[in-house]
Amino acid sequence: MPDTSTHLSIVVPCYNEQEVLPETCRRLTALLERLCVAGKIAQESRIYFVDDGSRDSTWSIITDYVRIGLPVVGVKLSRNRGHQNALLAGLFSARGDAIISVDADLQDDLEAIEVMLDRFHEGCEIVYGVRKHRHVDSFFKRITAQYFYRVIAALGAQTIPNHADYRLMSRRAIDALQEFREVNLYLRGIIPLLGFRAAVVEYDRSKRFAGESKYPLKKMLELAFEAVTSFSVFPLRLISFLGFIVFVGAMAVTGWALWVALFTARAIPGWASVVLPMYFLGGVQLLALGVIGEYLGKLYLEAKSRPRFFISQIIGDSVAGQGDQRERLPNGASPVYAKVQSHGAVDSQ
Repeated sequence: MPDTSTHLSIVVPCYNEQEVLPETCRRLTALLERLCVAGKIAQESRIYFVDDGSRDSTWSIITDYVRIGLPVVGVKLSRNRGHQNALLAGLFSARGDAIISVDADLQDDLEAIEVMLDRFHEGCEIVYGVRKHRHVDSFFKRITAQYFYRVIAALGAQTIPNHADYRLMSRRAIDALQEFREVNLYLRGIIPLLGFRAAVVEYDRSKRFAGESKYPLKKMLELAFEAVTSFSVFPLRLISFLGFIVFVGAMAVTGWALWVALFTARAIPGWASVVLPMYFLGGVQLLALGVIGEYLGKLYLEAKSRPRFFISQIIGDSVAGQGDQRERLPNGASPVYAKVQSHGAVDSQ
């Protein structure tokens, strides 16, 4: 039987999402209402929109939703801190028995949330949303994603292939996640380390509803590099292996140079023994210094242990210490059952 006492929170990181946010809020509020009527979640369930320092009207739209009484909580970061930090801020701010994280672009199928809740009621504490296919991605993105998951697995990191940040976590899993203090965040690798009972829910991914992707090629590469250097020391071991190979090669070149100089007349004095090893060793040294420098940089950031984010304002959650700033709906209607018509009035503003 459904557990009507399940308090659900849905965390949605937002950065310059004014174009898609109205539709996202409409679909999520309709979903909450349907799940409440079906008795699968409690009426206290909420949507947490986390504004990651947006430069457009994202925050004002969120405040309007809170003001008219939609089941929305607004969390505003003091400045832009990146998707992973914004997601973490939402997860740690959200109350409830089950917390689901989803992007604002509506590419993830929201209907999978009900299936995730079913797995949660069956005893799973982490439920991963995994894409069935990547047909909506470009050829380049499909190929690079496939090889990324293979490489990260070969390096020893635990990841769920074709899983981004669409997942359900229980309250106990969230509490355990707070024990991780890394400044360099890669949540897709950290969460499998929790070790709680997990399940996978597959879904079809759609194209972005509106707006532009917040993960261009540069950020995708940064995230991939973060994943490798945060969960594997293989690049450092590779340097040691390269050093051994270079040593063997240097010995071979030395022997060849001596043979040419002593037993043939074809040698250009000094060329073979100076130019080739110089360029080769110089390139290897620069590569090694770059990899070592990346790890030293991470150690530097971790040693300073600076806060990962600051929350400047929370609205719509009286327990959070900011006061309940929602307006009471006409006729005493519950905020969870806020009508789409009221929501639409905000969209037109």
